[in-house]
Amino acid sequence: MSHDSLSRRQALQGLGASALSLSVVPRLAQSQTPAPARAPGGTPLRLIVPFTPGTGIDLIARTTGPRLAERLGRPVVVDNRAGASGNIGTEAVVRAAPDGNTLLVTVNTLVMSKALYPRLTFDPVRDLEPIAQTSWGQLLLVASKGSGINSAADFVARARAKPGALNYGSPGNGTPHHLAMELVKNQARIFLTHIPYRGTGPAVTDLIGGQLDVMFLPIHVALVHVKAGNLKALAISSDAASPLLPEVPPLKALNLGQLNVEMWFGMLGPRGLPREFVERINQELKTILQAPEIRTAFETQGMTPAHSSPEQFRSLIERDATRWAQVIQAQRIVAD
Repeated sequence: MSHDSLSRRQALQGLGASALSLSVVPRLAQSQTPAPARAPGGTPLRLIVPFTPGTGIDLIARTTGPRLAERLGRPVVVDNRAGASGNIGTEAVVRAAPDGNTLLVTVNTLVMSKALYPRLTFDPVRDLEPIAQTSWGQLLLVASKGSGINSAADFVARARAKPGALNYGSPGNGTPHHLAMELVKNQARIFLTHIPYRGTGPAVTDLIGGQLDVMFLPIHVALVHVKAGNLKALAISSDAASPLLPEVPPLKALNLGQLNVEMWFGMLGPRGLPREFVERINQELKTILQAPEIRTAFETQGMTPAHSSPEQFRSLIERDATRWAQVIQAQRIVAD
């Protein structure tokens, strides 16, 4: 089933309930760094999160927001604008004035949507101003106990021996979990049957129950089940092993080409933001992300803090957009 036919309805429902479903931690204590002079009028800075409260993106906004407010000397509010696989909130930022009052906190589904929804009225890559990456999120390739799959190499060999016999789940069409497996399928030249669900929870239940053979899951979601012996960890999406599961090899150990499917998270704004504002927010985020309590909050939710310059972040976005567009085209994935 390498030519998956995806419904728009499934794509919209699945994407928002994907690897992004991370629980929000309690609000962190604010740093004691003296705040600069308050902006004229104290105009609030809105951080638009294009998914529901309780997601990993929401966690980033709500943990960095109070510290940004303190350091900038102006109010910072989190505004959840969920819907249409993140496109509603994203478009709100694209259409906002580039005056430094509205920013977007998002994940790499941004560039996946660009390829999945060619009729978008905006270009999420061209029409946004990258400010800084904030973190990486890792996916873990896991297998059910009943599948008898004990390693990533075993998984590929089984799939090659019996095309279509193995199935895999995802929280919905077009989610990172789905596209990560499609990338593996494309690189390994294997055929698996995709079973999309409406959210991560039902898919995990069926995976543990043996109705599914394999699946990509955020590491923090899979970890408890791996530790309990209910799931077998096969490979990690990053190029290096995770300290949470140091014995699990990276996907690149399969020697099938570029298989890094980490999710990046970051902050962007409307195109045309003043350069000095972009640099100011970038440097404030760099300082905030170095705080031990920020690192702890992120890591307990399966994310690793990471900072980049605006130029580095732009390059990452452009590379990722090209790669996922190629996967979506090669696997004939559509959202209509």
